[in-house]
Amino acid sequence: MSVAKALTIAGSDSGGGAGIQADLKTFQELGAYGMSVITAITAQNTTGVHGVYPVQKQGIKDQLDAIGKDLPPQALKTGMLGSAEVIETIAEKIAHYQWPHVVVDPVMVAKGGAKLLQADAVQAIMDHLLPVATVVTPNIPEAEVLANMSITSLEDRKRAAEQIASYGVEVVIIKGGHDDSATAIDLIYTNGQFEQLEGKRYSTNNTHGTGCTFSAAITAQLAKGSSITEAVKVAKQFIELAIKEDLHIGSGHGPTNHWAYRKAYV
Repeated sequence: MSVAKALTIAGSDSGGGAGIQADLKTFQELGAYGMSVITAITAQNTTGVHGVYPVQKQGIKDQLDAIGKDLPPQALKTGMLGSAEVIETIAEKIAHYQWPHVVVDPVMVAKGGAKLLQADAVQAIMDHLLPVATVVTPNIPEAEVLANMSITSLEDRKRAAEQIASYGVEVVIIKGGHDDSATAIDLIYTNGQFEQLEGKRYSTNNTHGTGCTFSAAITAQLAKGSSITEAVKVAKQFIELAIKEDLHIGSGHGPTNHWAYRKAYV
């Protein structure tokens, strides 16, 4: 039996709602064997990020080599990376091991507002990581930074997607969670074509880790052999249910429910 293996390269969230913890939960729920490379440890809960402790570059390289030499993934995702130096290291290792299906979640700011990406790291994402990536999943504020433009309309999103794709990534998904429309519309751009994926919008404060979870769901499905279109549709269903069936824990931005999809569909 061939086991689908998915790798997450990201920060640890002690509160369990985002980062490595959210990714591994999502992989498990969707039937992929999860592995991790930890880039930073955060002291974090639903009220915010209270400390960030980066892992040294050598520690990140050693983790990547340990995976590459023994447990090559069928798909991987990146989350919180922190610095340009770390991003360049990760891109080099992805190219060296020729890992397929790279999903980039360009984590820049935590839900509570804490900055998780250094200024010079944005250029490193564009110059080094996106050229080796299959999919990038920015929300609207992240897309504004990557495309260096303001986004106030769907046409703006389309122009931003074209600009981001010019950096070398195959598929750009600009998520609609930060839009003010009645429904959550994700814009997908690939091969010069646009597609809109519409979903329900839920009124809740418990959305911590949604970006991590969405990109992790895409990664798990790609590791299992799904097409990108199929993977994105499953990820959309997964995150919608995770938000709808939220857990109501913590006193701030609470986490989503990573087992809601399994209860509904498995």
